[in-house]
Amino acid sequence: MSEDSRSLEFQALRQAYDQGASPVQVLSEVVDRIERSGDDQVWISRRSRDQILADAAALPPQRESYPLYGIPFAIKDNIDVKGMRTTAACPDFSYTPIVTAPMVNKLLAAGAILIGKTNMDQFATGLVGVRSPYGIPRNPYDPDMIPGGSSSGSAVAVGAGLVSFALGTDTGGSGRVPAAYNNIVGLKPTRGAMSMGGVVPACRSLDCAAIFTAQVHDAVEVAGILQGYDPNDSFSRRSPQGFLFSKSVSPAPFKFAVPANQDRRFYGDSEAEQAFEVAIARMKRLGGQAIDCDFEQLAAVGKLFYEIWLAERVADLGEFVFSNEEAVNRQNRTLLEKASKITGAQVFKAQHYLAAVGHLVADLWERASFLLVPTFGSALSIDQALTEPVERNAQMGYYAAFANLLDMAAIAVPNGFDSKGFPRGVTLLGPAWSDGLIAAYGASFVALKDEIG
Repeated sequence: MSEDSRSLEFQALRQAYDQGASPVQVLSEVVDRIERSGDDQVWISRRSRDQILADAAALPPQRESYPLYGIPFAIKDNIDVKGMRTTAACPDFSYTPIVTAPMVNKLLAAGAILIGKTNMDQFATGLVGVRSPYGIPRNPYDPDMIPGGSSSGSAVAVGAGLVSFALGTDTGGSGRVPAAYNNIVGLKPTRGAMSMGGVVPACRSLDCAAIFTAQVHDAVEVAGILQGYDPNDSFSRRSPQGFLFSKSVSPAPFKFAVPANQDRRFYGDSEAEQAFEVAIARMKRLGGQAIDCDFEQLAAVGKLFYEIWLAERVADLGEFVFSNEEAVNRQNRTLLEKASKITGAQVFKAQHYLAAVGHLVADLWERASFLLVPTFGSALSIDQALTEPVERNAQMGYYAAFANLLDMAAIAVPNGFDSKGFPRGVTLLGPAWSDGLIAAYGASFVALKDEIG
Protein backbone atom coordinates (compact mmCIF):
# COMPACT_ATOMS: atom_id res chain seq x y z
CA MET A 1 0.00 0.00 0.00
CA SER A 2 1.39 3.42 -0.90
CA GLU A 3 1.95 6.10 1.67
CA ASP A 4 -0.74 8.22 0.03
CA SER A 5 -3.43 5.56 0.30
CA ARG A 6 -2.68 4.03 3.70
CA SER A 7 -5.60 4.50 6.06
CA LEU A 8 -4.66 5.78 9.51
CA GLU A 9 -7.73 4.31 11.20
CA PHE A 10 -6.77 2.11 14.13
CA GLN A 11 -7.82 -1.20 12.58
CA ALA A 12 -5.95 -0.47 9.35
CA LEU A 13 -2.73 0.41 11.17
CA ARG A 14 -2.94 -2.67 13.34
CA GLN A 15 -3.40 -4.79 10.26
CA ALA A 16 -0.35 -3.12 8.71
CA TYR A 17 1.73 -3.93 11.80
CA ASP A 18 0.43 -7.51 11.74
CA GLN A 19 1.63 -7.77 8.16
CA GLY A 20 5.14 -6.65 9.01
CA ALA A 21 5.15 -2.85 8.72
CA SER A 22 7.29 -1.16 11.35
CA PRO A 23 6.36 1.92 13.39
CA VAL A 24 9.32 3.73 11.83
CA GLN A 25 8.02 2.98 8.34
CA VAL A 26 4.46 4.05 9.14
CA LEU A 27 5.46 7.21 11.00
CA SER A 28 7.86 8.18 8.24
CA GLU A 29 4.95 7.96 5.81
CA VAL A 30 2.85 10.10 8.16
CA VAL A 31 5.48 12.82 8.29
CA ASP A 32 5.85 12.71 4.49
CA ARG A 33 2.10 13.08 4.10
CA ILE A 34 2.01 16.07 6.44
CA GLU A 35 4.88 17.74 4.61
CA ARG A 36 3.15 17.25 1.26
CA SER A 37 -0.02 18.87 2.61
CA GLY A 38 1.84 22.17 2.48
CA ASP A 39 0.76 25.33 4.25
CA ASP A 40 -2.59 24.04 5.46
CA GLN A 41 -2.31 26.07 8.69
CA VAL A 42 -3.21 23.01 10.77
CA TRP A 43 -0.17 23.16 13.02
CA ILE A 44 1.17 25.66 15.50
CA SER A 45 4.18 23.49 16.32
CA ARG A 46 5.34 20.09 15.12
CA ARG A 47 7.92 17.73 16.47
CA SER A 48 10.85 17.07 14.16
CA ARG A 49 11.01 14.00 11.95
CA ASP A 50 13.97 12.75 14.00
CA GLN A 51 12.02 13.07 17.28
CA ILE A 52 8.98 11.28 15.86
CA LEU A 53 10.96 8.45 14.32
CA ALA A 54 13.04 8.05 17.47
CA ASP A 55 9.84 7.48 19.44
CA ALA A 56 8.65 5.02 16.82
CA ALA A 57 11.97 3.14 16.90
CA ALA A 58 11.82 2.93 20.71
CA LEU A 59 8.62 0.87 20.61
CA PRO A 60 9.37 -2.82 21.27
CA PRO A 61 8.36 -5.51 18.77
CA GLN A 62 5.83 -6.89 21.27
CA ARG A 63 2.62 -4.87 21.01
CA GLU A 64 0.47 -6.53 23.65
CA SER A 65 1.19 -4.00 26.41
CA TYR A 66 0.59 -0.97 24.16
CA PRO A 67 -3.06 -0.54 23.17
CA LEU A 68 -2.23 2.44 20.92
CA TYR A 69 0.98 0.98 19.55
CA GLY A 70 2.46 3.16 16.82
CA ILE A 71 -0.70 5.22 16.31
CA PRO A 72 0.01 8.90 15.42
CA PHE A 73 -1.91 11.65 17.18
CA ALA A 74 -2.03 15.42 17.59
CA ILE A 75 -3.14 17.72 20.38
CA LYS A 76 -4.70 21.15 20.50
CA ASP A 77 -2.21 23.84 21.48
CA ASN A 78 -3.87 24.60 24.79
CA ILE A 79 -2.68 21.24 26.15
CA ASP A 80 0.75 21.01 27.77
CA VAL A 81 3.65 18.85 26.67
CA LYS A 82 6.94 19.14 28.52
CA GLY A 83 9.41 21.17 26.49
CA MET A 84 6.91 22.18 23.79
CA ARG A 85 5.59 25.70 23.80
CA THR A 86 1.89 26.14 24.69
CA THR A 87 0.38 29.18 22.98
CA ALA A 88 -3.43 28.81 23.14
CA ALA A 89 -3.09 30.61 19.76
CA CYS A 90 -1.72 33.74 21.43
CA PRO A 91 2.06 34.12 20.95
CA ASP A 92 2.43 36.72 23.72
CA PHE A 93 0.73 34.36 26.18
CA SER A 94 2.94 31.38 25.35
CA TYR A 95 5.03 29.44 27.86
CA THR A 96 7.09 26.26 27.88
CA PRO A 97 5.68 23.68 30.32
CA ILE A 98 7.91 21.57 32.54
CA VAL A 99 5.20 18.90 32.99
CA THR A 100 3.10 17.05 30.40
CA ALA A 101 -0.69 17.00 30.79
CA PRO A 102 -1.90 13.74 32.39
CA MET A 103 -4.06 12.78 29.43
CA VAL A 104 -1.13 13.12 27.04
CA ASN A 105 1.03 11.01 29.35
CA LYS A 106 -1.61 8.27 29.25
CA LEU A 107 -1.56 8.24 25.46
CA LEU A 108 2.22 8.13 25.28
CA ALA A 109 2.31 5.29 27.80
CA ALA A 110 -0.17 3.42 25.59
CA GLY A 111 2.28 3.58 22.67
CA ALA A 112 0.77 6.46 20.68
CA ILE A 113 3.20 8.76 18.85
CA LEU A 114 2.77 12.53 19.23
CA ILE A 115 3.16 14.46 15.98
CA GLY A 116 2.54 18.02 17.13
CA LYS A 117 0.24 20.73 18.44
CA THR A 118 -2.61 22.11 16.40
CA ASN A 119 -4.12 25.46 15.55
CA MET A 120 -7.21 26.72 17.38
CA ASP A 121 -9.47 29.68 17.99
CA GLN A 122 -7.53 31.83 20.42
CA PHE A 123 -8.04 30.82 24.06
CA ALA A 124 -10.59 28.24 22.82
CA THR A 125 -13.08 31.08 22.35
CA GLY A 126 -15.09 30.54 19.18
CA LEU A 127 -16.80 27.80 17.19
CA VAL A 128 -15.68 28.93 13.76
CA GLY A 129 -11.93 28.28 13.51
CA VAL A 130 -11.04 31.69 12.08
CA ARG A 131 -9.85 33.44 15.26
CA SER A 132 -6.16 32.56 15.23
CA PRO A 133 -3.04 34.55 14.38
CA TYR A 134 -1.66 31.31 12.91
CA GLY A 135 -4.18 31.35 10.07
CA ILE A 136 -7.31 29.36 9.25
CA PRO A 137 -6.86 25.58 8.97
CA ARG A 138 -7.87 24.45 5.51
CA ASN A 139 -11.12 22.51 5.44
CA PRO A 140 -10.38 19.33 3.46
CA TYR A 141 -13.83 19.33 1.83
CA ASP A 142 -13.97 22.98 0.75
CA PRO A 143 -11.23 25.57 1.44
CA ASP A 144 -13.84 28.36 1.32
CA MET A 145 -15.71 26.89 4.30
CA ILE A 146 -14.76 27.25 7.94
CA PRO A 147 -13.00 24.32 9.63
CA GLY A 148 -15.13 24.73 12.76
CA GLY A 149 -13.67 25.62 16.11
CA SER A 150 -12.29 26.10 18.52
CA SER A 151 -10.45 22.79 18.01
CA SER A 152 -9.99 23.58 14.32
CA GLY A 153 -6.53 22.17 13.67
CA SER A 154 -7.18 18.94 15.56
CA ALA A 155 -10.35 18.24 13.58
CA VAL A 156 -8.73 19.03 10.23
CA ALA A 157 -5.70 16.87 11.08
CA VAL A 158 -8.02 13.87 11.44
CA GLY A 159 -10.41 14.82 8.64
CA ALA A 160 -7.53 15.28 6.19
CA GLY A 161 -5.98 11.94 7.18
CA LEU A 162 -2.82 13.41 8.70
CA VAL A 163 -3.14 11.60 12.05
CA SER A 164 -5.20 8.74 13.42
CA PHE A 165 -6.74 10.77 16.25
CA ALA A 166 -6.43 14.12 17.93
CA LEU A 167 -7.28 15.77 21.20
CA GLY A 168 -9.12 19.03 21.48
CA THR A 169 -11.27 20.65 24.11
CA ASP A 170 -15.02 21.22 24.26
CA THR A 171 -16.61 23.83 26.51
CA GLY A 172 -19.57 24.93 24.40
CA GLY A 173 -19.23 22.82 21.26
CA SER A 174 -15.55 23.21 20.37
CA GLY A 175 -15.18 19.49 19.75
CA ARG A 176 -18.55 18.68 18.20
CA VAL A 177 -18.84 21.52 15.68
CA PRO A 178 -15.42 21.02 14.00
CA ALA A 179 -16.04 17.27 13.90
CA ALA A 180 -19.12 17.88 11.76
CA TYR A 181 -17.27 20.28 9.46
CA ASN A 182 -14.63 17.63 8.81
CA ASN A 183 -16.89 14.55 8.53
CA ILE A 184 -15.42 12.83 11.58
CA VAL A 185 -16.40 11.74 15.08
CA GLY A 186 -16.14 14.17 17.98
CA LEU A 187 -16.59 12.59 21.42
CA LYS A 188 -17.24 14.96 24.34
CA PRO A 189 -17.22 12.96 27.56
CA THR A 190 -19.13 13.56 30.73
CA ARG A 191 -17.71 16.60 32.49
CA GLY A 192 -14.89 15.52 34.80
CA ALA A 193 -14.55 12.01 33.37
CA MET A 194 -11.02 12.81 32.17
CA SER A 195 -8.34 14.94 33.74
CA MET A 196 -8.10 18.49 32.45
CA GLY A 197 -4.83 19.08 34.24
CA GLY A 198 -2.26 20.80 32.07
CA VAL A 199 -4.89 22.48 29.89
CA VAL A 200 -5.26 26.25 29.51
CA PRO A 201 -8.79 26.82 30.83
CA ALA A 202 -11.62 28.45 28.94
CA CYS A 203 -14.38 27.96 31.53
CA ARG A 204 -12.71 25.78 34.12
CA SER A 205 -15.94 24.35 35.58
CA LEU A 206 -17.24 23.34 32.12
CA ASP A 207 -14.14 22.36 30.14
CA CYS A 208 -13.98 18.84 28.72
CA ALA A 209 -11.56 17.00 26.51
CA ALA A 210 -12.61 16.30 22.93
CA ILE A 211 -11.52 13.22 21.00
CA PHE A 212 -11.47 13.30 17.20
CA THR A 213 -11.35 10.08 15.17
CA ALA A 214 -12.63 8.72 11.88
CA GLN A 215 -14.64 5.95 13.57
CA VAL A 216 -16.76 5.82 16.72
CA HIS A 217 -15.01 2.73 18.10
CA ASP A 218 -11.62 4.46 17.80
CA ALA A 219 -12.88 7.43 19.84
CA VAL A 220 -14.35 5.08 22.45
CA GLU A 221 -11.03 3.25 22.73
CA VAL A 222 -9.10 6.48 23.33
CA ALA A 223 -11.72 7.63 25.84
CA GLY A 224 -11.33 4.40 27.78
CA ILE A 225 -7.61 5.03 28.09
CA LEU A 226 -8.08 8.64 29.18
CA GLN A 227 -10.88 8.16 31.70
CA GLY A 228 -10.07 8.28 35.39
CA TYR A 229 -10.19 10.45 38.47
CA ASP A 230 -7.36 12.97 38.95
CA PRO A 231 -7.02 14.27 42.53
CA ASN A 232 -4.97 17.20 41.22
CA ASP A 233 -7.80 18.41 39.00
CA SER A 234 -10.38 20.28 41.08
CA PHE A 235 -13.20 19.42 38.68
CA SER A 236 -12.36 15.76 38.19
CA ARG A 237 -15.14 13.32 39.16
CA ARG A 238 -15.17 9.68 40.13
CA SER A 239 -17.18 7.63 37.67
CA PRO A 240 -20.00 5.38 38.86
CA GLN A 241 -19.06 1.80 39.60
CA GLY A 242 -18.92 -0.24 36.42
CA PHE A 243 -18.85 2.79 34.12
CA LEU A 244 -17.35 2.09 30.69
CA PHE A 245 -17.12 4.10 27.49
CA SER A 246 -17.53 0.86 25.57
CA LYS A 247 -21.09 -0.47 25.61
CA SER A 248 -23.44 -2.38 23.36
CA VAL A 249 -27.11 -1.60 22.88
CA SER A 250 -30.03 -3.94 22.50
CA PRO A 251 -31.94 -3.98 19.21
CA ALA A 252 -35.10 -3.53 21.29
CA PRO A 253 -37.21 -0.41 20.55
CA PHE A 254 -35.99 2.84 22.11
CA LYS A 255 -37.12 6.44 22.29
CA PHE A 256 -35.03 9.43 21.31
CA ALA A 257 -35.84 13.12 21.69
CA VAL A 258 -35.60 15.74 18.96
CA PRO A 259 -36.23 19.49 19.02
CA ALA A 260 -39.86 20.31 18.29
CA ASN A 261 -40.34 21.71 14.78
CA GLN A 262 -40.89 25.25 15.99
CA ASP A 263 -37.57 25.19 17.86
CA ARG A 264 -35.41 24.03 14.97
CA ARG A 265 -33.07 26.60 13.44
CA PHE A 266 -31.41 26.18 10.03
CA TYR A 267 -30.84 29.85 9.13
CA GLY A 268 -32.00 29.43 5.54
CA ASP A 269 -30.01 26.25 4.89
CA SER A 270 -32.68 23.96 3.44
CA GLU A 271 -30.19 21.13 2.90
CA ALA A 272 -29.35 21.12 6.60
CA GLU A 273 -33.03 20.82 7.41
CA GLN A 274 -33.42 17.95 4.95
CA ALA A 275 -30.32 16.20 6.33
CA PHE A 276 -31.75 16.25 9.83
CA GLU A 277 -35.02 14.72 8.65
CA VAL A 278 -32.99 11.95 7.01
CA ALA A 279 -31.15 11.40 10.31
CA ILE A 280 -34.43 11.08 12.21
CA ALA A 281 -35.68 8.55 9.67
CA ARG A 282 -32.46 6.59 10.01
CA MET A 283 -32.81 6.45 13.79
CA LYS A 284 -36.33 5.17 13.33
CA ARG A 285 -35.00 2.40 11.10
CA LEU A 286 -32.77 1.37 13.98
CA GLY A 287 -35.90 0.85 16.09
CA GLY A 288 -36.26 4.31 17.55
CA GLN A 289 -39.36 6.35 18.25
CA ALA A 290 -38.89 10.12 18.01
CA ILE A 291 -40.49 12.31 20.66
CA ASP A 292 -40.46 16.10 20.76
CA CYS A 293 -38.69 17.98 23.52
CA ASP A 294 -38.95 21.58 24.67
CA PHE A 295 -35.70 22.69 23.06
CA GLU A 296 -36.47 26.35 23.71
CA GLN A 297 -35.35 25.87 27.31
CA LEU A 298 -32.06 24.26 26.23
CA ALA A 299 -31.42 27.06 23.76
CA ALA A 300 -31.98 29.58 26.56
CA VAL A 301 -29.31 27.81 28.61
CA GLY A 302 -27.02 28.08 25.60
CA LYS A 303 -27.52 31.85 25.64
CA LEU A 304 -26.36 31.90 29.26
CA PHE A 305 -23.13 30.27 28.09
CA TYR A 306 -22.51 33.20 25.73
CA GLU A 307 -23.54 35.80 28.27
CA ILE A 308 -23.15 35.00 31.96
CA TRP A 309 -20.61 32.18 31.80
CA LEU A 310 -18.17 34.37 29.90
CA ALA A 311 -17.41 35.78 33.35
CA GLU A 312 -15.60 32.53 34.13
CA ARG A 313 -13.23 33.19 31.25
CA VAL A 314 -12.46 36.55 32.80
CA ALA A 315 -11.57 34.79 36.06
CA ASP A 316 -8.80 32.81 34.35
CA LEU A 317 -7.74 34.99 31.43
CA GLY A 318 -8.89 38.51 32.24
CA GLU A 319 -5.63 39.67 33.84
CA PHE A 320 -3.63 38.74 30.74
CA VAL A 321 -6.22 39.97 28.23
CA PHE A 322 -6.70 43.38 29.79
CA SER A 323 -2.96 43.89 30.19
CA ASN A 324 -2.14 42.76 26.64
CA GLU A 325 -5.07 43.97 24.59
CA GLU A 326 -3.20 44.21 21.28
CA ALA A 327 -2.18 40.56 21.54
CA VAL A 328 -5.77 39.31 21.78
CA ASN A 329 -8.23 38.63 18.97
CA ARG A 330 -10.60 41.58 18.69
CA GLN A 331 -13.81 39.55 18.99
CA ASN A 332 -12.50 37.70 22.02
CA ARG A 333 -11.30 40.88 23.68
CA THR A 334 -14.70 42.51 23.18
CA LEU A 335 -16.45 39.49 24.68
CA LEU A 336 -14.27 39.51 27.78
CA GLU A 337 -14.61 43.25 28.22
CA LYS A 338 -18.38 42.81 28.20
CA ALA A 339 -18.15 39.83 30.56
CA SER A 340 -16.06 41.79 33.07
CA LYS A 341 -19.16 43.88 33.82
CA ILE A 342 -21.30 40.89 34.83
CA THR A 343 -22.42 41.10 38.46
CA GLY A 344 -22.59 38.42 41.12
CA ALA A 345 -26.36 38.83 41.20
CA GLN A 346 -26.55 38.03 37.49
CA VAL A 347 -24.47 34.90 38.01
CA PHE A 348 -26.69 33.62 40.83
CA LYS A 349 -29.85 34.40 38.88
CA ALA A 350 -28.47 32.39 35.97
CA GLN A 351 -27.61 29.50 38.28
CA HIS A 352 -31.16 29.47 39.60
CA TYR A 353 -32.53 29.29 36.06
CA LEU A 354 -30.04 26.55 35.19
CA ALA A 355 -31.21 24.48 38.17
CA ALA A 356 -34.83 24.81 37.04
CA VAL A 357 -34.01 23.66 33.51
CA GLY A 358 -32.00 20.82 35.00
CA HIS A 359 -35.19 19.42 36.46
CA LEU A 360 -36.89 19.56 33.06
CA VAL A 361 -33.94 17.75 31.50
CA ALA A 362 -34.02 15.07 34.19
CA ASP A 363 -37.63 14.43 33.18
CA LEU A 364 -36.55 14.19 29.53
CA TRP A 365 -34.11 11.38 30.38
CA GLU A 366 -37.00 9.47 31.94
CA ARG A 367 -38.75 9.52 28.57
CA ALA A 368 -35.89 9.19 26.08
CA SER A 369 -32.55 7.38 25.84
CA PHE A 370 -30.87 10.37 24.21
CA LEU A 371 -31.41 13.68 22.43
CA LEU A 372 -30.63 13.93 18.71
CA VAL A 373 -29.80 17.33 17.21
CA PRO A 374 -28.05 18.69 14.12
CA THR A 375 -24.45 19.43 15.06
CA PHE A 376 -24.75 22.79 13.30
CA GLY A 377 -27.76 24.50 11.83
CA SER A 378 -26.20 25.99 8.71
CA ALA A 379 -22.96 25.38 6.81
CA LEU A 380 -20.82 28.50 7.16
CA SER A 381 -18.26 30.00 4.82
CA ILE A 382 -15.12 31.78 5.95
CA ASP A 383 -16.41 35.04 4.46
CA GLN A 384 -19.64 34.77 6.45
CA ALA A 385 -17.75 34.03 9.66
CA LEU A 386 -15.48 37.05 9.18
CA THR A 387 -18.24 39.42 8.06
CA GLU A 388 -20.68 38.62 10.89
CA PRO A 389 -18.41 37.15 13.58
CA VAL A 390 -20.66 37.38 16.64
CA GLU A 391 -24.00 36.41 15.08
CA ARG A 392 -22.59 33.53 13.03
CA ASN A 393 -20.59 32.13 15.94
CA ALA A 394 -23.72 32.14 18.11
CA GLN A 395 -25.60 30.26 15.36
CA MET A 396 -22.93 27.55 15.46
CA GLY A 397 -23.64 27.09 19.16
CA TYR A 398 -27.43 26.82 18.99
CA TYR A 399 -27.38 23.01 19.16
CA ALA A 400 -24.22 22.75 21.26
CA ALA A 401 -23.65 25.44 23.88
CA PHE A 402 -26.03 24.09 26.54
CA ALA A 403 -24.49 20.62 26.90
CA ASN A 404 -21.84 21.13 29.56
CA LEU A 405 -23.96 23.54 31.58
CA LEU A 406 -26.59 20.79 31.82
CA ASP A 407 -24.03 18.04 32.53
CA MET A 408 -24.57 16.08 29.33
CA ALA A 409 -22.33 13.65 27.53
CA ALA A 410 -22.23 14.01 23.75
CA ILE A 411 -20.89 12.47 20.58
CA ALA A 412 -20.97 14.05 17.13
CA VAL A 413 -21.09 11.67 14.16
CA PRO A 414 -21.22 12.11 10.37
CA ASN A 415 -24.60 12.34 8.63
CA GLY A 416 -23.74 12.27 4.94
CA PHE A 417 -23.13 15.12 2.51
CA ASP A 418 -25.08 17.91 0.85
CA SER A 419 -25.47 18.40 -2.90
CA LYS A 420 -22.05 20.09 -3.07
CA GLY A 421 -20.31 17.25 -1.28
CA PHE A 422 -19.94 19.12 2.01
CA PRO A 423 -20.41 17.08 5.19
CA ARG A 424 -23.32 17.25 7.59
CA GLY A 425 -23.45 15.81 11.08
CA VAL A 426 -25.68 15.05 14.03
CA THR A 427 -24.98 14.91 17.75
CA LEU A 428 -26.34 12.47 20.30
CA LEU A 429 -26.58 13.82 23.85
CA GLY A 430 -27.42 12.02 27.07
CA PRO A 431 -27.18 12.51 30.83
CA ALA A 432 -23.87 12.38 32.67
CA TRP A 433 -22.21 8.95 32.46
CA SER A 434 -24.32 7.84 29.49
CA ASP A 435 -21.22 8.09 27.28
CA GLY A 436 -21.12 4.40 26.41
CA LEU A 437 -24.81 4.28 25.56
CA ILE A 438 -24.83 7.26 23.19
CA ALA A 439 -21.59 6.13 21.56
CA ALA A 440 -23.15 2.74 20.88
CA TYR A 441 -26.23 4.33 19.31
CA GLY A 442 -23.94 6.66 17.37
CA ALA A 443 -21.97 3.71 16.02
CA SER A 444 -25.18 1.95 14.95
CA PHE A 445 -26.36 5.14 13.24
CA VAL A 446 -23.11 5.48 11.28
CA ALA A 447 -23.12 1.80 10.32
CA LEU A 448 -26.65 2.10 8.93
CA LYS A 449 -25.74 5.34 7.13
CA ASP A 450 -22.79 3.61 5.46
CA GLU A 451 -24.94 0.58 4.60
CA ILE A 452 -27.74 2.46 2.86
CA GLY A 453 -25.75 5.50 1.67
